[in-house]
Amino acid sequence: MKHTISLLFLMLSLCACNQEQTRASASKSLAIIFEEYYQFKDRINPIEATKGGNLQYNEYIANYISDAYQTDLIAEYSVFLKRLAQIDTAQLSTADLLSMKVMQWDCEVKLEGLQNPLVITTSPIYNLPSFELTPLIQVQSLHLYVAQLGAGGSVHPFTTVKDYEDWLKRLDDYIAFLDTSVANMKEGMAKGIVLPKVLTEKTIVQLEEFITKPVEKHLFYRPIQSMPEGISQSDRDRLAEEYHNVIETKLRPKYTELKQFLVAEYLPVCRTTSGIGALPNGAATYNYLIKLHTTTNLTAEEIHELGKQEVRRILLEMEKAKNQIGFKGDIKAFLEFIRNSPEQMPFQDPQEIIANFNRIKEKINDKFDQVFELTPKADFVVRRTEAFREASASAEYVPGTKDASRPGIFYVPIPNVSEYNKFADEALFLHEAIPGHHYQLSLQQENKALPKFLHPESLGVFVEGWALYAESLGKELGLYDDPIQYFGMLSMEMHRAIRLVVDTGMHSKGWTREQAIQYSLDHEAESEASIISEIERYMATPGQALSYKMGQIKIRTLRTKAEQKLGAQFDVRAFHSQVLNSGSLPLVLLEEKIENWINSQL
Repeated sequence: MKHTISLLFLMLSLCACNQEQTRASASKSLAIIFEEYYQFKDRINPIEATKGGNLQYNEYIANYISDAYQTDLIAEYSVFLKRLAQIDTAQLSTADLLSMKVMQWDCEVKLEGLQNPLVITTSPIYNLPSFELTPLIQVQSLHLYVAQLGAGGSVHPFTTVKDYEDWLKRLDDYIAFLDTSVANMKEGMAKGIVLPKVLTEKTIVQLEEFITKPVEKHLFYRPIQSMPEGISQSDRDRLAEEYHNVIETKLRPKYTELKQFLVAEYLPVCRTTSGIGALPNGAATYNYLIKLHTTTNLTAEEIHELGKQEVRRILLEMEKAKNQIGFKGDIKAFLEFIRNSPEQMPFQDPQEIIANFNRIKEKINDKFDQVFELTPKADFVVRRTEAFREASASAEYVPGTKDASRPGIFYVPIPNVSEYNKFADEALFLHEAIPGHHYQLSLQQENKALPKFLHPESLGVFVEGWALYAESLGKELGLYDDPIQYFGMLSMEMHRAIRLVVDTGMHSKGWTREQAIQYSLDHEAESEASIISEIERYMATPGQALSYKMGQIKIRTLRTKAEQKLGAQFDVRAFHSQVLNSGSLPLVLLEEKIENWINSQL
């Protein structure tokens, strides 16, 4: 009997050992795929690699609208999907399985875009989609991003001689991209796939900065004027001459050529319609973009109706806030009052606006630990948006390096300081900085438990959804004691709810630019100039504006579900950690994760 028990114990031990080896093998195989996928992502997006601190691609810019680039992507995504299909998912840990599902979703959705008749590929700008035949737009376009990098102080480093030389090589790639852009836009003209006229007009105006400025005042010459002390005089002189020549003999002629093409050939055939639905295969493409940007299978009509429902709900909250403030007119009159209130436009110098954001940062420090338990190493700075793009820019956050050696940057556009309205600055800070983009993205890229491919910015519906959710945490963090600032938060939420209506309105229901502008003016306190810039941004980037509210609604819904099910057991700090500690997730995977966490707490 003893021998039988011993034999049985041995067999069970061997079985357990084999099972452990099988699990280890599956985990190791997946880890290899994750690492290779990370390397692939850095290779196809050299600027993103630089942003993350991988400097081996610092002399390259991907020509992401070229046929060769897209063919490479189709082949690689297909191979990665085949390799993932061979993994025995039953042998994976919960964390590995979740990361694998994120990678699978990314490969599948990117492959679908590359096979779209309009060809949607991933640009180097925050991993946003770009259309092959309409690559140059007035926002989130490579010609703007390269200028931002080339001015120094952004993602591309200008610390060593090699950094300066790498940038010159990057500019050669950029010029090749501009040549491809013109060729592709000519192909688009032949196929009737062109941009709305108003967007091209804005792009043409942006090019003036790079054509007319003398070299000493040229944006691309700024790194020469702020060289680090460690660079020798001979290198300083040589680099100054090389940068001067590049501006005069390459960049200025190329921008002049591009402007002439846009003015003489492209602008006359641009369309007067506003939405992508007017293009060949436009309706199907918009459906794809909804899936890409929201990670859901909701229809444009469903999102349009949800947007109108949210607008009505927030309007009731704004009415309550307006009454608490004591304003006697209706909500439309109050919006107009806020829009033009001298008390909300007190600044005389841009640095006063920057200082106000830094004061908000200090204010939330006291209560932060009551709402969050995770702390990133990285810091951030608040900086004015560069003059050449701030007229069309929104406030934005650019992450720092993974090792925290370069801080994140919170960019604030201040085109006219005397007209800068501060009524929503607390909500804006929560969105762009802490606990919004800076906090979430820093935690994500510093999280060593995640596969490295999950460290970059990635899914907008999660990143932007979290940032919009973060705006609602103001009272918990000691803000919004000024009722105007609370109304500002409601206005910013209204702004994102309006996006659901106007984006689907223009791209699916045939709304004009003017209809969308008027709908916004009727429901929010932003200035008309700001609203026009926003509506034109949605025209240029169909579907992207949907991600904010769709992500926020899901996170808020999951928090409410956790509060109701857990009751006194609910810990907001633990909830926030669960949302943030797995990287940017498609909403269906976030929901699955949080529901599993709720059940584990019960």
